[in-house]
Parts: sequence; structure tokens; C-alpha cells
Amino acid sequence: MNVNQLVNMFVRIVVRRLMNGGVNAGINAVSKRKSRGETDTPEQTRNQGPDSGKTQKRARQAMRITRRFGKF
Repeated sequence: MNVNQLVNMFVRIVVRRLMNGGVNAGINAVSKRKSRGETDTPEQTRNQGPDSGKTQKRARQAMRITRRFGKF
């Protein structure tokens, strides 16, 4: 391997990590914004049921796992 190939490999690794971090941050920001916009009043959150928080947590975990699988 020559120096040019090594530099290109390093640059691709760094850019890939930065892009994945930026995309994940954007997805998280949008999902947080949507979840805030849906619950307008505290009464709505009380009437959702006892496991709504658990269900939301599982959905977030599933999204994270899906993104991790997408990286490979």
C-alpha cells in the first residue's frame, strides 16, 4: 500500500463516522421534536396507559438497533 491509499482509507473512515454521527443526531432530534409536539397537554399523557413509556422506550431501542445494523 502506498501513502495515497492509506490517506484515502483514513479519510473515508473519518468521514463515514462523522456522517453516521450527524445522521443519527438529526434522526434523534426529529424524533424528539415529534414526540414533544404530539403531547400537548398533561392530561393526554396520563390517559395513555401505564406502559406507554415502556413502549416508547422499546421503539427508540428498536430504531437504534436498526441504525446499527444499517452501518454494516
